[in-house]
Amino acid sequence: MNWEVVIGLETHAQLRTKSKIFSGSSIVFGAEPNAQASAVDIALPGVLPVLNREAVVCAIKLGLAVGAQIAPRSVFARKNYFYPDLPKGYQISQFEIPVVSGGGLSIILGSGDTAIEKFVHLTRAHLEEDAGKSLHEDFHGRTGIDLNRAGTPLLEIVTEPDMRSSAEAVAYARALHAMVRWIGICDGNMQEGSFRCDANVSVRRPGEALGTRREIKNLNSFRFMQQAIDFEVQWQINEIEEGRAIRQATVLFDPDSGETRSMRSKEDAHDYRYFPDPDLLPLEITADWIAEVQSGLPELPQAMKQRFTAELGLSSYDAATLTASREMAAYFEAVLVSAGRENAKPAANWVMGELAARLNKEGLEISAAPVPAVQLAGIIRRIADQTISNKIARDVFDALWNKEGADADAVIESRGWKQITDSGAIDTLVDEVLAANQKSVDEYRAGKEKAFNALVGQAMKATRGKANPQQVTELLKKKLGG
Repeated sequence: MNWEVVIGLETHAQLRTKSKIFSGSSIVFGAEPNAQASAVDIALPGVLPVLNREAVVCAIKLGLAVGAQIAPRSVFARKNYFYPDLPKGYQISQFEIPVVSGGGLSIILGSGDTAIEKFVHLTRAHLEEDAGKSLHEDFHGRTGIDLNRAGTPLLEIVTEPDMRSSAEAVAYARALHAMVRWIGICDGNMQEGSFRCDANVSVRRPGEALGTRREIKNLNSFRFMQQAIDFEVQWQINEIEEGRAIRQATVLFDPDSGETRSMRSKEDAHDYRYFPDPDLLPLEITADWIAEVQSGLPELPQAMKQRFTAELGLSSYDAATLTASREMAAYFEAVLVSAGRENAKPAANWVMGELAARLNKEGLEISAAPVPAVQLAGIIRRIADQTISNKIARDVFDALWNKEGADADAVIESRGWKQITDSGAIDTLVDEVLAANQKSVDEYRAGKEKAFNALVGQAMKATRGKANPQQVTELLKKKLGG
């Protein structure tokens, strides 16, 4: 039986402010428990919250970046629930009138020529404070409460149920992660809890109404997100096919078992008894304030992608890949400054190919690449002027990666890797290869195309890859009568 998967994501992005959203307490990660919890954070009687202006600026930036509507007037509300790490007994959030509504993000599914683009719509993004943290380890059977996170500024970003697979959910989460880092409102550190996703998952038969959803809480890696959603989807399908009803619930993902498990029944909005917070005035955002924030935004990924396709002639897929992070885009543009815009396609291939593969293999960010952009540009220039072949270029790249030369020219000169382009020398070489490989010559003339590749390989081997492969190919074809 066919099933349709329906997924929506709720993401909590910790905002890059110096202090908490309603107090002056620090939010630096790693402090001793309860060392950064002020009287406001722990809700001592008589204290009053004061809104952090920079948190609002972050929300405006996100709204502008995703093409959303920014409310000229929004309201803070009290979300009431009782948990040991929530000292006030309520969380200050936004409900009926969020600061950001609508908008969305484009995601790329697949790769290369088969890649497709999909738009994921956002429902809202609202400001709120984080709760504290319950610590269950190393307390001899007891639970400790750390209120350092209480009051940490968050922007909760909620999608429509637009995603139809775990792959789409991960693609969206990656795109949002890149965006909040691009505009500088969140450091995106998932290990430290700065970027946490909750996945609302349900299944239905095509054409039916939405099924009952279960919310997978606090997914802190893209790999775990995909595993958790895949397990949950299959679990729900199995339950329905065996005649059992899905009950709305909040579940956790156990990375060790690869399974989700129910934590509690899922609350609806009315369970939280939302009401406007009487201690906070409505938040008013003027057109002038929005314009001021707009003027400080960097070029956004979508605009840069369009520029790369229109001005550099790159494919939509290449442009999307190069703008997947602000760091990668900056590296690519730095390569172009030195290599020249006429080498945009080779530069894109090197950044997305050899460089990205090596970074991934060694677990490095592009900002820590051992081969700076100017050195990679040097390799690309020497390929373009036929000083080296693509094969030798990879050897040069290896040498630079291992810090065995100051730049491409130095490596090429010291290793004697300049490409042989003298037509007379290559002509003599080709004659020698044909004479020494009569069997391959006969096979080629008998119609075996692979024999020609073998002859090219022998010619390149004889010069340790330094012969110009294009000249070798042309001369071989001429001498073989092809």
